[in-house]
Amino acid sequence: MAKLHPSVREEVTQIIAQCDKALTGKAKIRITQGLRNNAEQDAMYAQGRTAPGKKITNAKGGQSIHNYGFAVDICLIIEGKTASWDTKKDWDNDKIADWYECVKIFALYGWEWGGNWKTFKDMPHFEKGNFNSWRKLSKLKKDKNGYIILS
Repeated sequence: MAKLHPSVREEVTQIIAQCDKALTGKAKIRITQGLRNNAEQDAMYAQGRTAPGKKITNAKGGQSIHNYGFAVDICLIIEGKTASWDTKKDWDNDKIADWYECVKIFALYGWEWGGNWKTFKDMPHFEKGNFNSWRKLSKLKKDKNGYIILS
């Protein structure tokens, strides 16, 4: 959280609080990934290509919104101990899948959900901004801490 772009940190904190309040049962939302550097992104890109495992991203270093601090991946923590990416489970028994309760809350704040993408659905992924792509972000100037300057 502390490494996300400063313009979204407080908003993500509010989203987490709203999600946890909505999930009145056994589940709580947790951020599993936020800002990634290019080397971390390249390692993820290699998975399923030149490294063992299933493909998990189509973005190389510098090509992910994560690389600019405007994206998070989430999971649900069940009963304080088990991580879950089950998008259908309704732990609070309110007839709405807990995952989708969180999707709706992120949407209220203008975050795009990777589960809505037409190709390569990324269910844990949420990103903020009207950047249209990493290409626009990569051209913006950065401050002394390495964050892009929004003006």
